[in-house]
Amino acid sequence: MTNPVVTRAPLGRQLRSELRWIVRRPRTVIGLSALCLVPVLAGIGLWFAVDGDGPAGPGLAAIIAGNGLVLPVFTLFLALPLLLPLVGAIWAADGLAGEAQHGTLRGLLLSPVGRVRLLAIKAFGVATMTLAAVALLAVVGAVVGVVLFGGQGMLTLSGNTLPVGAALGRIALTVLLVTVQVWGVAAIAMAISACTEHPLVVMAATMAGVIVSGVLGVFSSLDWLHPYLITSGWNKLVDVMRDPLPTGELWHSTALAGCYVLIGLSLAAMRLATKDS
Repeated sequence: MTNPVVTRAPLGRQLRSELRWIVRRPRTVIGLSALCLVPVLAGIGLWFAVDGDGPAGPGLAAIIAGNGLVLPVFTLFLALPLLLPLVGAIWAADGLAGEAQHGTLRGLLLSPVGRVRLLAIKAFGVATMTLAAVALLAVVGAVVGVVLFGGQGMLTLSGNTLPVGAALGRIALTVLLVTVQVWGVAAIAMAISACTEHPLVVMAATMAGVIVSGVLGVFSSLDWLHPYLITSGWNKLVDVMRDPLPTGELWHSTALAGCYVLIGLSLAAMRLATKDS
């Protein structure tokens, strides 16, 4: 008796299908729209501060005038502590826990697609959408900044001004660095998502972990723990605004986020491998 031949859909088709599934969800559209409001509101707030009659107005005007390319970097740092991790956690929660809640994960686990392959497809969707969200935030911030304040260059924390080309390069670097940090949070959320059927539990647990990590980083008595906290490298990303660019802390924070990606996806893979169909 001949064993039936199991055919798998091409990987590219599966990846595209996963992205379409994420993009078509209403919460994705709402989340991306909310992200676009962050640089708009931040830019309007700075514009009113510059135009104001208070003591901050003239001083701030001297700093921000012609320096609108700082706005996308500022908004990325503004959204990193809570908003961007929440977005990553939402997509990670939908990827596994959301499928389980709607009863579709069982069918996926019974399909000829391997479980590790299934996790890789889900992780690809979360990673791609996270990168798109961070890039969208930066693009809207750059447009708003140039429109409101001009874009002749970027004033660095070192006191010198970068030309437009170098400033755009710093914005792109910030997008990549921030995205990797959010990937670390999303990977932990994927591990939690593999253990529950309730997406809200995933989001609540992930954000609680981010908040607790930030709180623990405040106490000097826990200095031994700080290098291992997922949020410990976020403040160090401000080095991207220095010239010349110091890379030591940037690489360290990126490596830490990479470790969290590896740990989170490994835990998720182990859980899926033993999960009852």
